[in-house]
Amino acid sequence: MENIIVLISLLVAITIHEFCHALAADKLGDPTPRAYGRLTLNPLAHLDPLGTLILLVARFGWGKPVPIDPYNFRHPRRDEIIVALAGPLSNFLLAFIFSRIPGTLTYILTYTNLYLGIFNLFPIPPLDGSKVLLNLLPLDTAIKIESAFEHYGFILIALLIVSGLLTSLLNPIFSFGLRLLY
Repeated sequence: MENIIVLISLLVAITIHEFCHALAADKLGDPTPRAYGRLTLNPLAHLDPLGTLILLVARFGWGKPVPIDPYNFRHPRRDEIIVALAGPLSNFLLAFIFSRIPGTLTYILTYTNLYLGIFNLFPIPPLDGSKVLLNLLPLDTAIKIESAFEHYGFILIALLIVSGLLTSLLNPIFSFGLRLLY
């Protein structure tokens, strides 16, 4: 039963996370997410096939990245940061809301959203934190870093997970977040 609750909480967290990326991009002038049918709370629009399969097996997964075109933004670099932060911020807001409601289900929803929000802020492509970092760096530096890491981000993330280093990095931040919420 707990596995089903965890899967449902991940599905909710990933759906809201990706929807908020789409909503932010749309509000900032980029019609791309709307054109691709991503401005919806329908989980099917936000599920990545491989990410969903891994989610079912390992209780960890990812959503389909929301397509954006920064050339549609008035302030491309600033607006791309806002869009990147919209997902993790939605997870932090959900974690806060769920932490105010007693119960096992809401605790798991709090836990899942807090963890997903923190994880996505890591500055490793394709995570949201990398988009924030790259848009804060000088453009020429950002281009070099992005081209060097864009194909290896998933490998780096996998190595961090398998080695246990990701848990070592996330747990102190996660524990701090839980103390703030409870």
